[in-house]
Amino acid sequence: MWTDAGVWPMWLWKALRSCLVHVAHLSLQDFRSYPTAEVGLEPGVTTFVGPNGQGKTNLVEAIAYVASHGSHRAATDAPLVRHGAPRAIVRAGVVKDDRKALIELEINPGKANRARLNRSPVPRPREILGMLRTVLFAPEDLSLVKGDPGERRRFMDELLTARAPRFAGVRSDYDRVLKQRNALLKSAAAHRRSPGPEVLATLDVWDSHLARTGAELLAARLSLVDALRPLVVRAYAELAPGGDAADLSYKSSLGDGELSTDRGQLAEQLLAAVGESRKQELDRGVSLIGPHRDELVLRLGELPARGYASHGESWSFALGLRLGAFDLLRADGDDPVLILDDVFAELDTGRRDRLAGMVAPAEQVLITAAVPVDVPAELTGGSYTVSDGEVVRN
Repeated sequence: MWTDAGVWPMWLWKALRSCLVHVAHLSLQDFRSYPTAEVGLEPGVTTFVGPNGQGKTNLVEAIAYVASHGSHRAATDAPLVRHGAPRAIVRAGVVKDDRKALIELEINPGKANRARLNRSPVPRPREILGMLRTVLFAPEDLSLVKGDPGERRRFMDELLTARAPRFAGVRSDYDRVLKQRNALLKSAAAHRRSPGPEVLATLDVWDSHLARTGAELLAARLSLVDALRPLVVRAYAELAPGGDAADLSYKSSLGDGELSTDRGQLAEQLLAAVGESRKQELDRGVSLIGPHRDELVLRLGELPARGYASHGESWSFALGLRLGAFDLLRADGDDPVLILDDVFAELDTGRRDRLAGMVAPAEQVLITAAVPVDVPAELTGGSYTVSDGEVVRN
């Protein structure tokens, strides 16, 4: 069992950088299929092996949830709570340079979630964001290449939050402004007549809010893509040597011109663009300008990856995005926990071996696989068999 002797206070824990971090213990109560589960973990590679549908992904999903407060498989928290249970609890014992922290999240569908650090409540769960960072790759990540722009926007924003947790608040503020502004535009469009001066004055206020919050998010995304691009290009080249080169760029609703990352300039540009689009927005009842309309453009050679990349190329590009994110977070300080959920079965032998070589140096790698032979021999370490909700160490 995990004990919290020797834990550090939160302010000191957050102040530490460039440290080795790993999850030492995972404890679940009514999370997904598990009434309870206790799993001890170590640095290096740990593999969870078992047939599909036995609960392997639920374990690594819980660890990723501690880091991000979100699921890669569900848009809301409700599916994370075991059927018939009122709530779920996830506890992760995290070790950072031999010092311990116990992170606890209580998931309450339809109500506010709660968090505790070292047994003490924190005012808001997002205040513990950044204490554990993960990079998770799963089959669902094919949507990063093949899916709608919203998938790629979410990828950028989640990576922003992993690098700087305050962006959870920035995203929340922008979403709130966008929701209010869209409601006003929709109401005006429904009346099918020219809006009165009161509506226009209110819209002016929301235009300013959209420009201010949107500029902060847009500036951060532009800087992120600049930093991420060379890392993804390199990762893809290592995974798929000899093919077309991968590339990525940011496409803004402000147009194709080069954009500054100065938030003041971006706010002015957003406000001007919103003003120019006002008639069209009033006609359609929706906001047409802002980061919510932007796109992370992925290319292979001269062609867009979406619609042109083969299945293997799409898989490698999605992996390249996650590996680039891992390298970027690693450069910031701590090694993130790297999670590979049912990845190797989809890769040919060459890409499987190359991926194994790329991830082996990580401080902690968690792998799920249906059968042991799916995992390259280079990734040796601890292993568990998962069957009928039972997690047994081999």
